[in-house]
Amino acid sequence: MTDKVLAETIGACEGSALRVKEAALVAFGVALITVFAKVSVPMWPVPITMGTFAVLCVGALYGPRLGLVTVLAYMLVGAAGFDVFVGSSAQDHGWRYMTGSTGGYLIGYVLATLTLGIFARFGYARTPLKLALAFFVGNVMIYVPGALWLGQLYGWDKPIFAWGVAPFLLGDAVKIALAAMLLPRGWQVLDRLRRSGAA
Repeated sequence: MTDKVLAETIGACEGSALRVKEAALVAFGVALITVFAKVSVPMWPVPITMGTFAVLCVGALYGPRLGLVTVLAYMLVGAAGFDVFVGSSAQDHGWRYMTGSTGGYLIGYVLATLTLGIFARFGYARTPLKLALAFFVGNVMIYVPGALWLGQLYGWDKPIFAWGVAPFLLGDAVKIALAAMLLPRGWQVLDRLRRSGAA
């Protein structure tokens, strides 16, 4: 038996109202990922960028279907030439940027969003430990295509793991801990509101 994701429990509606709500959630999700992608926190050995955090949160909050639609919409906005990605700029953006060294990670965004959405369907977004596990698996889903793409571009004789995975492990551990603290709280608040409403 699968569970509802958090986005489905807020403003429950159906028919045309549901379509409007979902469109608004997609637009909000694209904006959220875009803004977070440009957030960089100083850290060793590389700064923490929050794009992956936002992508994984969208999957956990929206579920696999709406999460997938959202991340694909984000990719389409980027492919159209808008500066929405972590390392994109006014000079380097769009399809050329997407097929560069970060292309594999962008594929991983899609896989990770689906993964988190499926985990969320089985209640993994409700408790810190389960959410941390889900985020860990989601990060693996980003690393694997990212590293494979780097190997294809630059050759497997290069230190692919040292380039494309190792520098980000510490920062991603921090993001996993942050998500484990924050997202289950949303469920706790919602449960409290329901109990107070029922009372």
